[in-house]
Amino acid sequence: MEEENPVDEALKGRNWKPYAYCSSGEKTRGREAYVDCAKRLGEARCLRRSVLLEALASDLPSGTIRFGSRLLAITMDPETSYPILRLHDGSVIKTKVVIGCDGVNSEVANFLDLRPPRMSPTCNVRGFTIYPDGHGYPHDFVTINHNRVFLGRVPLDKKSMIENSEPDLLSLTGTRYRAPWDVLFGSFRKGTVTVAGDAMHVMGPFLGQGGSAALEDAIVLARCLAPHMTSPDQGELSREIIGGALDSYITERRMRLVRLSAKTYIIGSLLESTSLVVKLICILMIILFFRDRFGHTRYDCGRL
Repeated sequence: MEEENPVDEALKGRNWKPYAYCSSGEKTRGREAYVDCAKRLGEARCLRRSVLLEALASDLPSGTIRFGSRLLAITMDPETSYPILRLHDGSVIKTKVVIGCDGVNSEVANFLDLRPPRMSPTCNVRGFTIYPDGHGYPHDFVTINHNRVFLGRVPLDKKSMIENSEPDLLSLTGTRYRAPWDVLFGSFRKGTVTVAGDAMHVMGPFLGQGGSAALEDAIVLARCLAPHMTSPDQGELSREIIGGALDSYITERRMRLVRLSAKTYIIGSLLESTSLVVKLICILMIILFFRDRFGHTRYDCGRL
């Protein structure tokens, strides 16, 4: 985010301070969290998704966002070859450019004939606990790793946490990812339709880079499209110009996403597998291809 940007201003003061990390040793201690603690680089913060969405939406013209518009199908207009969107409420939208940011269950990705995301052995359990008198914990994001189980925000009284939980609010979801080779060889454009975010490169949570990669997508895509934007008196953009801009975006993003997906896949396999052979192979691959453990955090996608 550029400084003095309205989005940056909207986010200031609304994110949690660097989270405390709790190790699973004999002593559990908290500390400020950085990606590279020795150099205090890459400060880790926890940001609520709703805050980010509100900040991004606040800088858009009124009426730009339309809620409750679930996409059912995409077809191509036989006359113009531009995409037509059919929504669940029966409405039809004729478009010139479609950028699918519709997540892991992306209809846009299906339209592009991308291979479906794969299931990971890792599962996520999420729930809510009620503290009538307040929980007394600071707004730090706390994680505990023990015996291949990762826990977040565990109170001292675990029995109380379970008793005060609402069963209806508990959810169990599987982790899905797009394999690195699918990212490498996938066709991310058809006409003037492309994808971004999880629809393009959903990955496991082991690097914590999924959201950052989606923001990188947005910056690169905007930068590729901007030079071709014309004023009304200069005529409309052609399908060829739009397609060329989308190709530039995909080319610039592909290898960055391949490296992120590959590193996430290898680390996930290392954590999930019980086979010593698989673990050894994963360690060797990390040494060979990802010797710089913090290299992925220093990537600069450039400016708008």
